[in-house]
Amino acid sequence: MVLRTLLAVVLLVAAPLMSSTAASAAPAPRTGPVALACNGYVALTYDDGPNAQFTRPLISALRSAGARATFFDLGSRVQQQPQLTRETAQAGMWVGNHSWSHPYLTNLSAAAVAKELGDTQNAIRNATGQTPTLFRPPYGATNSTVQTEARRLGLTQVTWSVDTQDWNGASTDAIVRAATGANAGGIVLMHASYQNTVNAVPRIVQGLAAKNLCPGRIDNTGRVVAP
Repeated sequence: MVLRTLLAVVLLVAAPLMSSTAASAAPAPRTGPVALACNGYVALTYDDGPNAQFTRPLISALRSAGARATFFDLGSRVQQQPQLTRETAQAGMWVGNHSWSHPYLTNLSAAAVAKELGDTQNAIRNATGQTPTLFRPPYGATNSTVQTEARRLGLTQVTWSVDTQDWNGASTDAIVRAATGANAGGIVLMHASYQNTVNAVPRIVQGLAAKNLCPGRIDNTGRVVAP
């Protein structure tokens, strides 16, 4: 009986201490622009790179925000600055094909479309060691010829569901509003060409996180999925 009483007293005294120790050992809550639960994914995409002025700051902003994005690069610019496209891939971003010279592909012959896309495939492969599987037609202009030539090269055509209008002089606030208005499965069009676009990155990721949405990857069927 005495032993039982002593044991009860010891447990009573030790309980708060054990609780305190467990609490201090628990991992700290996650902070920053991270969704509590990814209830869906939105693809952040950037066209027209690589850009000597903005590609590196854009990559840095995305990495600081814990986000990955898809860069649709132009073959002619990749050829001029392959190290920037290489750094894009090394940073964990995805690199897609945006044609060689940014023409209206719908005005070209099948052979000319094939050259625009094929030369860009080669430039990106030479720069990164990876062969793109995604393709975005400049201006979103496409037709059956463009799609057929893209498929011949193993490319999935990707357009967008949200245009931030950064190419049209949109402010950082306007870019953030447009991008964070995307729904799960959305694809956001931006460009690797503007300071306002770089400035918008942390607020876009934070705004999506507030909706329990996370930046995602575009798969080979064109769906937005987990990275």
